[in-house]
Amino acid sequence: MMTTRQRYYWLAAGVLLYALYYLFPIDYRLLWQPDETRYAEISREMLATREWIVPHFLGLRYFEKPIAGYWINALGQWLLGDSNFSVRFGAIFSTTLSGLLGCWLAWSLWRDRLISLLSGIIFLSAFLVYGVGTYAVLDPMITLWMTLAMCSFWWGAQATTPGGKAGGYLLLGVACGLGVMTKGFLALAVPVIGVLPWVIARRRWGEVLRWGWLSVVVAVLVVLPWGMAIARKEPDFWHYFFWVEHIQRFAMSNAQHKAPFWYYLPVFILGSLPWLGLLPGALRLGWKEQHNDRGALYLLGWIALPLLFFSIAKGKLVTYILPCFVPLALLMARYVVVVVRAHTPRALKMLRANGYINVLVGMVGSIAALALAPVFYSRPPLWDVPELYKCFLALLAFMVWGLMGWLATRNVARRWPLAVLCPLGVALVFGLAVPERIMASKTPQQLIALTREPLQESRYVLSNSVGVAAGLAWELKRSDILLYSSRGELQYGLSYPDSEGRFVTAHEFAGWLAQHRQEGRISLVLRIDNEAQLESLPVPDNRYILGRMALLEYLPQ
Repeated sequence: MMTTRQRYYWLAAGVLLYALYYLFPIDYRLLWQPDETRYAEISREMLATREWIVPHFLGLRYFEKPIAGYWINALGQWLLGDSNFSVRFGAIFSTTLSGLLGCWLAWSLWRDRLISLLSGIIFLSAFLVYGVGTYAVLDPMITLWMTLAMCSFWWGAQATTPGGKAGGYLLLGVACGLGVMTKGFLALAVPVIGVLPWVIARRRWGEVLRWGWLSVVVAVLVVLPWGMAIARKEPDFWHYFFWVEHIQRFAMSNAQHKAPFWYYLPVFILGSLPWLGLLPGALRLGWKEQHNDRGALYLLGWIALPLLFFSIAKGKLVTYILPCFVPLALLMARYVVVVVRAHTPRALKMLRANGYINVLVGMVGSIAALALAPVFYSRPPLWDVPELYKCFLALLAFMVWGLMGWLATRNVARRWPLAVLCPLGVALVFGLAVPERIMASKTPQQLIALTREPLQESRYVLSNSVGVAAGLAWELKRSDILLYSSRGELQYGLSYPDSEGRFVTAHEFAGWLAQHRQEGRISLVLRIDNEAQLESLPVPDNRYILGRMALLEYLPQ
């Protein structure tokens, strides 16, 4: 058992690490398109228009997701203003709460403060969790609701009084309802299939049938007010959202983001860094303890069934399996505490192996940073010569990873926690070390900062990229950015009659320009592969090029 002094030490270390990972480096990372700029702009428009029912993106109807995630993002911008951190507030807030719920569940299972605290630390420092949890997408929020659902079911299942069971199943319904309002009906997949192995093995069907109706009723009541409101304002929403965003995306042959069945295997493995060495032992110990009442089978089902479900689905994204990392963190924490307390050479071997894995990651990253440096790489380098300092920062970050891994192999029984410091260097320097050629392509804020005055004075602003258009709208605080040449994900919103004039084809542009140029300055912001793409366009009065982004300025005539 931990002493009071040890508990305070671990708590203080956890708070400091949390600040270094999740607070300090977030604001100086520019927003990446298309995801971060999209969610930033949708929530900004929600605050500006006070339209809390129907999501709009660049002033157009946007029915790809329900409303709750945008509410959370809008809350971040309302509380913290216009900043990169405020855009990512929803993801960070949700990831943090998911980690705290994991700590609660670990305490409920094992009544061990060290396992409980380590569960949160391992979860928040896992590579996939950190990467997605500090990136402005909706998956951290759906992970929060699914974690709350799984914790609520466990609470209800372990309760010995009718009031306790009612409370657990009621909260389960709230979590499922909020999940549906954040990302749709697939939010129900994790809690429904995740509990199946435990329910079947423990023969708890009768209890689930007796109390499950309460969860269903509560979930319906959570969704119903907004569901009826948007059906009244936009009758086509539910048809589009269910058919296109659910059936087509996940099951049909033309699903988005198609990937093979094994896609999530490397994601799961690499996402477990810097704790990858604990993965085999954690799963083995969980399987060994599946027959006891401490919930090992519950955690294994929570990992395996959603992972299988998303592997079968046609459309796949890295972020979909984020909810699986909460139970994985609990199993890893349980395993590492058992190993450390056993203190046998065989038991500590896996901890040492984890350290050597991190040494290897640090070495590979360092070698890659050196090999891609402009002084060694003969082809167009990842970093240009003026960016040697970025190459040095990347090298330093991976050297820290390797060094922490090596230190963790020395006196492994005491130093194994140093693994949590391995990704810290990457987390701190990522926003500063990204090569300019990538920044110029993925972060429109750079070009906007250099050309803000002509952009702000433009009567019309057009872009051939939805992500870039979203960045322009968020930075300039205007939702009337026009789309040029490509409709992208806004094809459905542009199909409405009241959206006429919001899209200009490449063929129409010269005539459109001649007609509208007399109204004021026109700015065309493009993502390009090379400058030759600009030759077919009317000659601009001014031209600015930054990497793969270009601004063509047409003055009034």
